[in-house]
Amino acid sequence: MGDEVEQQEFTREDRTRYREKVRRNLDVFARMLREERFEAADPMTGLEVELNLTDEVGDPALKNAEALAAIADEDFQTELGQFNIEINVPPARLRDGGLTAFEDRLRASLNHAEERSAAVGAHLLMIGILPTLREGHLGGDTISANPRYQLINDQVLRARGEDIVISIGGRERLQTTADSIMPEAACTSTQFHVQVRPEEFAAYWNASQAIAAVQVAIGANAPYLLGKELWRETRIPLFEQATDTRSEELKVQGVRPRVWFGERWITSVFDLFEENVRYFPPLLPVLEEEDPVAVLDAGGTPALQELRLHNGTVYRWNRPVYDVVRGAGGEDLPHLRVENRVLAAGPTVVDTMANAAFYFGLVRALARGPRPLWSAMSFSVAEENFHAAARFGIDAQLFWPGLGQAPATEIVLRRLLPLAELGLASWGVEKEVSDRLLGIVEQRCLIGMNGAEWLVRRVRARGGDATGEAREEALRATVRDYRERMHAGDPVHTWDAPD
Repeated sequence: MGDEVEQQEFTREDRTRYREKVRRNLDVFARMLREERFEAADPMTGLEVELNLTDEVGDPALKNAEALAAIADEDFQTELGQFNIEINVPPARLRDGGLTAFEDRLRASLNHAEERSAAVGAHLLMIGILPTLREGHLGGDTISANPRYQLINDQVLRARGEDIVISIGGRERLQTTADSIMPEAACTSTQFHVQVRPEEFAAYWNASQAIAAVQVAIGANAPYLLGKELWRETRIPLFEQATDTRSEELKVQGVRPRVWFGERWITSVFDLFEENVRYFPPLLPVLEEEDPVAVLDAGGTPALQELRLHNGTVYRWNRPVYDVVRGAGGEDLPHLRVENRVLAAGPTVVDTMANAAFYFGLVRALARGPRPLWSAMSFSVAEENFHAAARFGIDAQLFWPGLGQAPATEIVLRRLLPLAELGLASWGVEKEVSDRLLGIVEQRCLIGMNGAEWLVRRVRARGGDATGEAREEALRATVRDYRERMHAGDPVHTWDAPD
């Protein structure tokens, strides 16, 4: 959930000074763009996966501190809830076996972590929302010990001025309130990173926005929350509501939400950072000593820490990232990334890598294509597609240029898989790797089976259409079934296939 910060109190003066510093950072960022200071000659890609922890019977295990101590691997980090952890897979180039390296590293790391964490009663689960969560798991007393999380919680509630309302209607309806941002911890996602040259950033971000709905439709994996069957990707409305700093009056006035799809296609990465500064007050006004103008004038690379921290508290589904890495010669190299945040975690390592191949290939093909897709699709339609995909999953009907309103699976099969294959080839991905991973996406579409569909069918088969204890036991049993299959590693579309 971002950079480490210490627990502290913020004064009105802190907020004023921070706003001024963020704007100075933004001016320096604009100058860096003009002066072409960015590194992206040989772009890297990255992968993060958030995980749930469960006990033997399938209920949440509030043991992330114990699990992380047992795992003892710096790739694993804490997350908001005590039943969450996150793995950051080291970045790689897609050419020369990059996708295979991601897959092998992720599988090996998860196997090692499962062995260690199981010894302290915490099993790993890659899923969008853990179906066995109950309201007692989403209170302020289950926030992880990292001071950043308590700070964000306090600042969101202070800005909002009242409890958080969660209201989601689907096949069933959930209406509840929370006195903390802990409902956000229920949302566990997969995040893909792609390093981009400044001049290409707008095309990659616009392409990511245009295909977000299709990604969600075929990768949906979060149909249950607090025992209710809701949207196929309930993470989307839950995350939008769980960190909403606006009162009802501010919503009516048109104040923008911090979890934001956006409102327009962009022409430059600067558009996004400038919008974040212009529209959103700071949540964590932590000031650093760096003078970014002096650093840049001296030929150095400024960290722009205030701008980065502020950017990290605006939760765009496709987020712009400014970062600085150490080069081979010891120099600090600034770069830009698109962080694609729309997908749920899981169901398996190979499903995750199929989603990665589809995204990395498709976004490259569209960003470098002869005619921008977004020139034939309004931004509001892209957003409507996104929420339709979250609601209906693999059965969603979406608008697509040249097809009109069409099933998401048809759009993928007829239009997008060939483009993704071309994009992967452009990245330098081996054809056998591309065929294997995109073939998994193809089979999901042909069979109509993804994580959300499997979960719903399995819960119903176990009597989950009932309520009360029968529903709870069906959810627990399904979580155990899911966990067994997840660790076996076969893609989700094969889970119920005859032997």
